[in-house]
Parts: sequence; C-alpha cells; structure tokens
Amino acid sequence: MKKQTPQINFNAKRPYGKFDMITLEEIFEEKPQDHSQFEHHRISFYVIVIILDKTGKHSIDNIDYSYKKGTVFTLRKNCIHKFYKSNAKGKFLVFTEDFVIRYSDKNDILKLFQLFNEMFGSPKLQLNNSDFTEIHTIIKQIENEFLAINDKQSIEVIKSLLHILIIKLFRIKSIGNDNFENKKYYLKFITLQELIEKECFESKKVSYYANKMGITTRTLNNITQSVIGINAKSFIDVILIHQIKRLVFNSQLSFKEIAHQAGFDEPTNFFKYFKKKTGISPKQFKENFK
Repeated sequence: MKKQTPQINFNAKRPYGKFDMITLEEIFEEKPQDHSQFEHHRISFYVIVIILDKTGKHSIDNIDYSYKKGTVFTLRKNCIHKFYKSNAKGKFLVFTEDFVIRYSDKNDILKLFQLFNEMFGSPKLQLNNSDFTEIHTIIKQIENEFLAINDKQSIEVIKSLLHILIIKLFRIKSIGNDNFENKKYYLKFITLQELIEKECFESKKVSYYANKMGITTRTLNNITQSVIGINAKSFIDVILIHQIKRLVFNSQLSFKEIAHQAGFDEPTNFFKYFKKKTGISPKQFKENFK
C-alpha cells in the first residue's frame, strides 16, 4: 500500500541556518532516513535548480519535466517533487522564505512569489547561452562565499547575491509573459491563494474567503479576474482540484476517505465534481500515473 507523501523540512548541513547549497550529484548519492529522493515528497522551503550538464527529467507536482544544460527549475514551498536518477550535473540553492524577504521591499517580495508561483508560469525555465553564462556566474559567486570565503560577511553577501539572482530570473521569465505585469491586486491575490490552499477542504464558497480577508465578494472577483482572468469561484475550483489530485496520487487513503477529507458529504458528489472538472474519474487519474 502506498505510503503518505513525506514532508521534508529545512535542515541545513552548514552553519547558515536558512540557506544551503548542494549539487545534483550529491543528491543522487544521498540515503535519507526519512524519505527517498526518488519518490514523491513535499518540501517546506524554496529551491532554485540549475542544470549544468547532461540531460534527465524531474517530477514537480506529478508532471515530468525534461531538462538539459541551462534548464532552471523554481520550486516553491509545499510543492511535491521527486528525482529521477541520471548522470546530469547541477546546483541546488535551498532557502527559507524569510531568508530572502526579511530585508526586501514589497516589490521584491512580489517578484519572489511570482517567480515561484505556477499560476504565473511553468516552474521550468530554459536559458539561452547568454543568460546561462550570467546566471551561472552569480551562482558561482554564491558558491564561493558559501564554501570558500565563509567569513562573518558571507551570509549577507549570499543574501544579496540570491536577491540579484531572483530578480535576474524574474526578468528573464517575465519577457513576453503578461502575467508578470505590475497589477494592483497581486499581493492580495497571493494572500488569497495561500488562504484557499490552506482551507479549500473547509469551504468552497467565495463568501467564506471574502469574509476571511475582510472584503466583499465583488472585490474578491476583481482580484482573481485582474490577475489571472477568471472569477473567484473558478479559482477556488482550480486550487481544490489541484489539492485533491495530490491526495489521490500521493496518499494511501481510499477514494471515500479522500472525499470526506476534501469536504464532500457524499462520495458520489466527490466523484461527480472530480469528473466534471477533469474529464476523468479519480480512479482513472490515479491509473494514468502508474
């Protein structure tokens, strides 16, 4: 029987507390006690991955992405991912949210959330040769501070370089992407998204989230319509289906138990809802990934 998807918390091996750096090769060779890197696990931190050589694939929220030299992945906290063994080479920058936002202003925090948010674009970014050289140079500077210099100023230098890296990646990813335009509701949208992700099994009603945020349902609709072009109810459904898919694929619960956990009084209502939103039954969805 399939085990519950393990939650992996931040555990830096070096004395920086909220930042770590590791190679893809090291990850492949590790033998964690609490999970397997080659099985799905949920992370409670942010990750930037850059592939330096060779090819392979990586699973993020049940979608397999191929990669090659110059591929960058941005994984936000609470995403579910797994590795596939390969001979590729790469670097992983791992950090907590407060490591980068503590000294950031509102616009920079917004860029962080946009860059790592799958609602605004794919978690995969393929760099051209010029961008790869620039991004790799910044990462090498971070690595030098992290592993070689390692003095009292290194932590602040790393924060500054990581901040630059995020802004550079944001610039590259935002080219031709209308979702990255500076819209007035972005911060409220992110607050709403986090609230729905946390409580979508408690309520599926627009009025519930409007009351939680202290705004009207009309304003809530304006927020989602302005940022991603759909009404609030559709946005709730998008997140709810995403969270249900995670349960279906990554838990040992029966469909009846999943229906109850997702807030449906009757399993039949759950099955109808899932098929209406996805076009297939929960069982078919699970079978498709075997």
